[in-house]
Amino acid sequence: MLKKIITLLALVSLPVFAMAAEYQAGTHYIVLDKPIKSSNTEKIVVNEFFGYTCPHCNGFEPQLHKWASAQTDDVSFMPIPVIFGRSWEPYAKAYFVGLNLGVLEQTHQAMYDAIHIDKRKMTNRQALAAFFAEHGVIKADFDSAYDSFDLQNKIRQGNRLAAQSQITGVPSMLVNGKYMVNATLAGSSEGMLAVVDYLVDLENQ
Repeated sequence: MLKKIITLLALVSLPVFAMAAEYQAGTHYIVLDKPIKSSNTEKIVVNEFFGYTCPHCNGFEPQLHKWASAQTDDVSFMPIPVIFGRSWEPYAKAYFVGLNLGVLEQTHQAMYDAIHIDKRKMTNRQALAAFFAEHGVIKADFDSAYDSFDLQNKIRQGNRLAAQSQITGVPSMLVNGKYMVNATLAGSSEGMLAVVDYLVDLENQ
């Protein structure tokens, strides 16, 4: 009987060891040389670096939304819009306007759809104001958020975090300021989320 119990425990433990062996630092994810300290020390912070104009980010968003919705209270998910050039900046501002006004639920996926389905270009203030108006934001509120010090501060913080994370493309994900994951390393967008789950579990140990 004891032998059967030991055998059963060994079989149950196999997937755990297989998972641990499946993802290797330097192969499936990168360990940052200098961990990035977070002001939120009570939760595991997961960042997604993205750009609204990026087709890969657009394709990844439905999977990411489902993943983020399933996270427990010990995980804090914080997307970061990156700025790889001047044309990226208005869209990064659009994300933070939506965040600051509390309307991301209405505007985040809608922005992806406007760009990738409707083929709209919103590279100036007027076009962004019109977009937000379509989602119930009056111009005075848009202007206040767009011109706010808080928005500029979030842009600077996002740029600094992206530089510290040494990202070379999007979408990429950072786990607790220590581990960088992207689809190239993980093999696919689904693989990237699987590696992130593994790293979150690692941080919970």
